[in-house]
Amino acid sequence: MLLNEETFTKTLRSNKGILYKVANSYCKNIDDREDLIQEIIIQLWKAWPKYDDTYKVSTWMYRIALNVAISFYRKSNYQRNKSDTFNEDLVSTSYKQNPENSENIEQLYYFIAQLSELNKALILLYLEKYSYEEIGQTLGISTTNVATKISRIKKQLKEKFNKN
Repeated sequence: MLLNEETFTKTLRSNKGILYKVANSYCKNIDDREDLIQEIIIQLWKAWPKYDDTYKVSTWMYRIALNVAISFYRKSNYQRNKSDTFNEDLVSTSYKQNPENSENIEQLYYFIAQLSELNKALILLYLEKYSYEEIGQTLGISTTNVATKISRIKKQLKEKFNKN
């Protein structure tokens, strides 16, 4: 694959949902989300010449986006207050296309935003239908650990939904 600017731009456009999902999950504030998306794009561009096309581009993008998001989150000492009221900007407008499901999706992403950095990354990849093996490779943990953690996260999210 020829790794030039045009190819990068096309790849970025066709996978932009990854950027928004990660940013929406790690930042409540619109300005922080925009800063995070910009930082992710910069890091993707820097890593572009090293991209190995034997891997799925979406997996490569998720790995970089999640690493940047976790670093961004830690650097800014972003304090999440669990008693905050729900912020509708938390979920991208692309999730609001189906009004019947929008409330549940908004709630889901609200609960995901409250998870630890690793658990957010795990559940985002799981929701994108990545295999446990792919998730493990992306995050650098074992497949067994992925399965255990996802099971616990699903139970935790289910409990939160049942409380509401």
